[in-house]
Amino acid sequence: MTRLIHDQFAKDYLAELLSPLGTVNPGREVSSEVRQIDIYFTPNPRINEYSQKLGVLGKMAATTALFEPFRNPVNSAEILGCLSKLLDVKAQIERLAKRENTSPIEANLPSLWILTPTASKPLLKGFGAMLDQKNWCQGIYKLPDYLRTAIVVIHQLPEVEETLWLRILGRGKVQEKAIASLNDMAIDEPLRITTLELVYQLQSNLVRNQPADLEVEDRELIMAIAPLFQEQLAAAEQRGEQRGEQRGRIAGIQQGIQQGRRDENRLILENFLQVQLGELDAKVALFITPLSALSAAELTRLLVQLSALPVDENGVRLAQELLAERVLRMYFESGDERLTNLVPCLLGLSVEDLEVLLSHLAELSVEELLGKL
Repeated sequence: MTRLIHDQFAKDYLAELLSPLGTVNPGREVSSEVRQIDIYFTPNPRINEYSQKLGVLGKMAATTALFEPFRNPVNSAEILGCLSKLLDVKAQIERLAKRENTSPIEANLPSLWILTPTASKPLLKGFGAMLDQKNWCQGIYKLPDYLRTAIVVIHQLPEVEETLWLRILGRGKVQEKAIASLNDMAIDEPLRITTLELVYQLQSNLVRNQPADLEVEDRELIMAIAPLFQEQLAAAEQRGEQRGEQRGRIAGIQQGIQQGRRDENRLILENFLQVQLGELDAKVALFITPLSALSAAELTRLLVQLSALPVDENGVRLAQELLAERVLRMYFESGDERLTNLVPCLLGLSVEDLEVLLSHLAELSVEELLGKL
């Protein structure tokens, strides 16, 4: 099950990163026996400086290409399957050219990139795969020219910026270290933001997959991703301060800073809940505004708790209860045992009544709240 989660992450990740460079077709079907290519990529005709940011991955995307990422070390049968897909696509292109009475353009013939965490020496030797250090870095093994194929052994890639976007598709410590290196990038770097969103979704999917069944490696990956929540929230807080300073020139610096932080926290929580639960339930949405006043550390803890909830009707109910209790503990003594008992009463209100009550919650005592419920 977790392999499928990682496979989907790899497809989504490559599709997002390559889409600015050309047309991405995930799951393209080939041959009469329906099979799918993980990523079929066709570049735009013009050179884009964005490709330079992608380093080695951008260089791979300079021509039409098939990308086949593997979570586990690829075996000979899987490589043969990838080569079969490549030959099917080549045959399709040649048939189309024949019907149109033209010659197939060399640039339109795709290359195949097989991405694997590791690969044994006998496997590489068996396919005649050799390093091409004149044109490519360590870890990229080219098959004989007419096969237009390379096996990318991710764990052999040098730890440099140019290979970062490929190393994120590795596993174990290689992947964890690559993900952690996102912290060194500029906060507003679009590639960083896109990758973090996909990484958060990967973490959420892994946590939902019955934690007791997770491999040790996946548990360590979840723990490696968790600190990024804190880093992202700290960045949001900094941006909130900057926005607040701008507002402060008009309405007071302190008030502006607080509002800026709330705006950022609201966006983070809202986006996270949408990824976690899908379309937001009306009552869940009402709790977002008061919870946007949480500190970065408190909001991080809340997000980690929410990430462990199942994605079904029960998950929505548990999210409602968790958010309602957290809101109550923001305004009243957190050790008051009556707060837990108030949660069902609070959630029993209509959406309209709940909205009104939440807007006046800061003005009430526990006893007054009990009287209203």
